[in-house]
Amino acid sequence: MASDNPERRRRSGGRGGNTRRTDSFRLDQMPWRVPVNTDRPTEPLRAEGVEAIHRGALHILSEIGIEFLNDEALALFRQAGCIVDGQNVRMDGDFVEAMLARAPGPFTITPRNPDRAVRIGDGHMAFVNVSSPPSSWDMIRGKRTGDFATFREFLMLTQAFNCIHVAGGYPVEPVDIHPGIRHLDCISEKLILTDKVVHAYSLGRERVEDAMEMVRLAAGLSHAEFDAAPHMYTNINSVSPLRHDFPMIDGALRLARRGQPVIVTPFTLAGAMAPVTLAGAVAQSLAEALSAIALLQYAAPGAPVAIGTFTSNVDMRSGAPAFGTPEYMRATQMTGQLARRYGLPLRSSGVCTANIPDAQAMWETCNSLWAAVQSGSNLVYHAAGWLEGGLIASPEKFVMDCEMLQIIQRYFDPILCETTPGALALEAIAEVGAGGHFFGVGHTQERYETAFHAPFVSDWRNYEAWERDGATDTITRAHGIYRSIVEGFTPPPMPEDRRAALSEFVARRKAEGGAPTDF
Repeated sequence: MASDNPERRRRSGGRGGNTRRTDSFRLDQMPWRVPVNTDRPTEPLRAEGVEAIHRGALHILSEIGIEFLNDEALALFRQAGCIVDGQNVRMDGDFVEAMLARAPGPFTITPRNPDRAVRIGDGHMAFVNVSSPPSSWDMIRGKRTGDFATFREFLMLTQAFNCIHVAGGYPVEPVDIHPGIRHLDCISEKLILTDKVVHAYSLGRERVEDAMEMVRLAAGLSHAEFDAAPHMYTNINSVSPLRHDFPMIDGALRLARRGQPVIVTPFTLAGAMAPVTLAGAVAQSLAEALSAIALLQYAAPGAPVAIGTFTSNVDMRSGAPAFGTPEYMRATQMTGQLARRYGLPLRSSGVCTANIPDAQAMWETCNSLWAAVQSGSNLVYHAAGWLEGGLIASPEKFVMDCEMLQIIQRYFDPILCETTPGALALEAIAEVGAGGHFFGVGHTQERYETAFHAPFVSDWRNYEAWERDGATDTITRAHGIYRSIVEGFTPPPMPEDRRAALSEFVARRKAEGGAPTDF
């Protein structure tokens, strides 16, 4: 498999070492595992602060209202007894609380490979690849418009790295495929090149129905089996401030009625699409999310749902969005507190504003990823590969981010906090005594290969050893790993009858014209 081939520097000895670079490497990554966050969450709000924001969200819902540009949604809200004035919907707190009580809380999504099932909730922390940038950047070709070949490369990276658990939206938009059939090529290719949980955009009836059918065929499920449990999911965004559009709500209702999860994630930038204060921005974001979740639970009681946070701020000097900021971190933590109050799984993101995978990119992404940890996030979007505020996907950044994700996964490895007699190592301490060292004792020799985190991008050698070996920087090393994965990639197995059924469906839907467009 491709993950056996990427470039890696092996180390021996001390920092000077006798390390040498070769052209044949293994990507020594941790095995597939969805880490469980065992830390207490960071909670910047006191109990009264949580309730103040909750009351603020309910006030928005009952007194100001949310616009729904969807006639079916408006009819459902009228049926439920909400106040519908044109496209504005107002709902009281009791209705919202009653609908939240219907939500199942944690849920499991099982893709075509059951061994890649992902639990959303219960402390689990699943990482999703970069999704939806219109452009890509790599160190050889620079910035360019997204195409299907690059789309496929990102899917190979998604499959190859064990720390990526979910194949989210299109990792780069392939504009060389007509939008009427783009979903057919993209989702079928996603199902062929990966065996992980997949996402479908809620962009019209045809695209959503086609996506569900492709996932069903790839998994070899009957219609009843598909509807009986989650096998895919969608994420919808509100149109902040205070609006939900037609296609996303339409798609969300279709998926929820067939038992497929919906993540509701308002995209609010404090100072632009939300109040400049974090309490106001979070309250507005929650109101937008809760209104859609209430609708879904009224239409499909017990449908799996999660609440998402994408609250950050703008640069008040230019109006440009900013990510990985202190405000982004606090808003994520605050939303985590409210998600726990509602008993809902939480989605956040690993994001940055930097234009290339440089130091700024990594410190902003690190801030946002650790905010995900601190908030108790269960699904982390854009965890690998995101640049320029979501306008660029970079394979080098993808590899560099996976290094960070492995650090987080290792951080939550239960072995680090063991207090067994072997972990306490009292006999080894006695054996070494004062002034000795632990390199050669049996206790170390038995554990040295797995004792510590082993990076695949970082270079831990001293300057002289690094310089002798070509003085390659991090981006260059990440590029080598990316190219090695792509050049050696082998898709995961899929039974031939399922592949044929998928291919036949795609061909038929293309012949029928795919999905309608405005073009």
